[in-house]
Amino acid sequence: MTLTTAAAAALFAPLAVACGGERGGSVAARPAVTGIDWTVDSVTVDGTTQRAPAHAHVKIEDGRAAGNLGCNQFSATVQITDDRIRLSHTRTTRMACDSARMAFERALARTLTAGPLTMKGEDRKLTLTTADGDRVQLSRTSP
Repeated sequence: MTLTTAAAAALFAPLAVACGGERGGSVAARPAVTGIDWTVDSVTVDGTTQRAPAHAHVKIEDGRAAGNLGCNQFSATVQITDDRIRLSHTRTTRMACDSARMAFERALARTLTAGPLTMKGEDRKLTLTTADGDRVQLSRTSP
């Protein structure tokens, strides 16, 4: 059986992502984050966790993120390096919602754009954490 270069690359690409790269003698695996519909479960800022409104979600593809912050739609530029992700150049719609949804949206938007976020994936979950320890909990949307 002979594999073409393209077929071999397609076959081994998932292994390369799963294995990650070496850094300081340890192997850091980057969780798969792109091309997945993520539901925002919660945001934790200064030790206080807020549950997400039902429609909060994000999808990251082709260097862009798009979704809903809880009330308003958003889009942003995304840069992924190793186990870090940075959202910048964020644009949002400007609808008004009830105060609880708006408070959640402000906390989520600030956390997502706080600088590079460390990504940690496990099962169907993804945690994005700021340098200060604030975090966003996401889960894969069921197909």
